[in-house]
Amino acid sequence: MKLDDFRLKLGNKEFLPIIIGGMGVNISTIELAVEAARLGGIGHISDAESPAEVDQCSGTQFVRKKRERFKSNIKKRDKSGVHFDLKELAEAQLLFVSKAMESKQGEGAIFINCMEKLTMNNPQETLKTRLTAAMDSGIDGISLSAGLHLQSLALVQHHPRFRDVKFGIIVSSVRALKLFLRRATRLKRHPDYIIVEGPLAGGHIGFDANNWKQYDLKTIVREVLYFLKEEELKIPVIAAGGIFTGTDGVEFIQLGASAIQVSTRFTVANESGLPDSVKQEYFKAEEKDIVVNTVSPTGYPMRMLIQSPGLRAKTRPNCEALGYLLDRNGDCAYLNAYYDGLDRNNGESILVKDKICLCTHMQIYQLWTCGHSVHRLKDTTCRSPDGSYQLLTAEHIFKDYQFSENHQIQLPEEVEGMAVKKMEIEKKPLAVKSD
Repeated sequence: MKLDDFRLKLGNKEFLPIIIGGMGVNISTIELAVEAARLGGIGHISDAESPAEVDQCSGTQFVRKKRERFKSNIKKRDKSGVHFDLKELAEAQLLFVSKAMESKQGEGAIFINCMEKLTMNNPQETLKTRLTAAMDSGIDGISLSAGLHLQSLALVQHHPRFRDVKFGIIVSSVRALKLFLRRATRLKRHPDYIIVEGPLAGGHIGFDANNWKQYDLKTIVREVLYFLKEEELKIPVIAAGGIFTGTDGVEFIQLGASAIQVSTRFTVANESGLPDSVKQEYFKAEEKDIVVNTVSPTGYPMRMLIQSPGLRAKTRPNCEALGYLLDRNGDCAYLNAYYDGLDRNNGESILVKDKICLCTHMQIYQLWTCGHSVHRLKDTTCRSPDGSYQLLTAEHIFKDYQFSENHQIQLPEEVEGMAVKKMEIEKKPLAVKSD
């Protein structure tokens, strides 16, 4: 069977059961989301650092204006007074999402991934602003990520599109889902879909950095499906994390899921926002290069490539221009580690080893977050005599998921200087068991 044999139904619309995840900052570009929608699936954009994203794609200057506004504070440790202008934030989000929706083609949909952990020195008001602006811009759906989102629906419950926009929650356990549903039930607004993200996913993961190997996606999906059945809730479940072939996806749908969410294979698409040089690093990656660490100031473990330049950079906090992870008191784990180290080093520049300035290095593509299957990307394309790998179109990757069978991966058409060899990719287990 193929993924093309199934459809995801959300409300009164049907989609191909293939969703491209929201990879920030601007890895899941507008162009990538538009392609997914054109092909009949669902593509995500990410609102991680949306002012910086819209500056990049539309030539606005939101980041520069914020930095100028607070430039007198740049060398100070106290960032409690560094706030986003909510009107500017709304304008940036409106421009960003509107650009995506105006470009949309086909019968698919464009969703936006909204992280609760982007606390922005004013957690509730900035999240409300981001959600509201996305809804005002006509977004088809909102996936609530990186947090429990216990208050998120209530923030926009009076918006005229509250019951029109498709809301989803990303969870890694039944426990987290129960907490969210308890609050959603009070508003009589259950999610339209549930994304169950397993331990092999890229970027931030909802598991402990030391014991993620003890879990596997299929078990968690089964647990969520059983819970929903017991509660007599008919909410589509979408499996995510480590799904590398169309056949992997079919196995989850046969298990009871309604669709899959995939990301890692699209990092090396032409439409991905990663620079081409970084895409080559993803192709070259070996399994030993993949680490799950705790350098993120959010408190969540992250999966990334150990070669990420940001892990070795001496970076002054850039909160005046960015500052997306400042908590309600203007604090950030990296900010505190940096200035504590500076004090110990008599004011000399330091390398903070246990935390990273996530805002800065995600924006400039120096933190190479990835799914566990990144080391298999080299098996999806062909290589030139100079050692570089051929980039792929999003359409090629999408259709390979859609039509492949028996874990086969269709290689791209031959281009000059590259020898293409059709091959069948050996099935790899989704779960990584501990020794």
